[in-house]
Amino acid sequence: MQPKFFDAHAHAHFPAYGGESRAVVERALESGVEMILVGTEHGTSAGAVALAEQFESGVWAAIGMHPTHAVAHSPVDTGEFGPGAVPRGAEVFDPDRYRALAEHPKVVAIGECGLDYFRRDAESSDLQRVALVSQMELARDVGKPLTIHCRDAFADLVAVFKEKRELLLPEPGTIHFFTGTVGDARELMDLGFSLQFGGVVTFARQYEEVVRYVPLERTVTETDAPYVAPVPYRGRRNEPAYVVEVVKKIAELKGVGADEVAGQVRDNVRRIFGV
Repeated sequence: MQPKFFDAHAHAHFPAYGGESRAVVERALESGVEMILVGTEHGTSAGAVALAEQFESGVWAAIGMHPTHAVAHSPVDTGEFGPGAVPRGAEVFDPDRYRALAEHPKVVAIGECGLDYFRRDAESSDLQRVALVSQMELARDVGKPLTIHCRDAFADLVAVFKEKRELLLPEPGTIHFFTGTVGDARELMDLGFSLQFGGVVTFARQYEEVVRYVPLERTVTETDAPYVAPVPYRGRRNEPAYVVEVVKKIAELKGVGADEVAGQVRDNVRRIFGV
C-alpha cells in the first residue's frame, strides 16, 4: 500500500511483542503506516536498528538513552526488557558507543532522551541533565534531530535548551508524547521543536486545547507502541498501525479532514527527519 500515515515513535522491537515484532511492522506497512523505531538505552537502540534493517523502506530508527536509565531503577518495565527482567543499574551515556549506532544510515534521530521528574531526587535530576546534554552534543555532531522525552519537567527542559542553544540544529527535533501546557508548547516551538501526539488524545480531554493550539505544520503523530493504545483499542497492546486513530482525532479537534492531517504530518516528518 502507498504510505499515507506516519508513526514517529514506536517500540515495535520490544519484548512486549513476544517475537511478533516483524509481523507487527508488516501489518503497519500494509496499512500504509511508516514508522521510526525508538531506543531507550543501548540494547534497545541496537534492537531498533536491527529491526529497521530488515525493511528496505518505510522503517527507520532513533537511538538514545531514556532519562530514567540514568539512575538505577526498579521495578523494571517488562514490556521494555521482557518477563523476568531484574532491577537494572544506572547507565552512563557513552557517546563513542552510541556514535557507532548514530552513524548508521537507518538512524534518523537521537533519543529518546530528555528529563523525567515523575520519580526523582536531586541526584537523578543532575544525572539526567548530564545525559541529555551529552546526547544533544551527539545529535549536533552527527547532524540528526532529537527525539525528546519530558515528564513533569518542562521548565527545566526549556532552560537546558536555552542554555545550550548552540547545540540545537535549525530543525532541532520533536517532543515525544507531548503532555505540557499551551505555554510549554509555545516555548518549545519558539526553540524550533515540533510536538508529537499519541493515543492519549483520543480519550483524555485535557489535551484537546493544546492539540488545537499547535499548528499542523508543527504536529507529528505517534503511537508509543506498545503503550497507551488509542480508542477503540484502549486496553490492548498498541501497534504502529493504530496511529490512524490518532490522525482521525487530531483532524476532529482541528476541524479538518484526516487526509489533510496525514499529508501535513508526512511533510513535517520529511522536514524534520529527512525521510
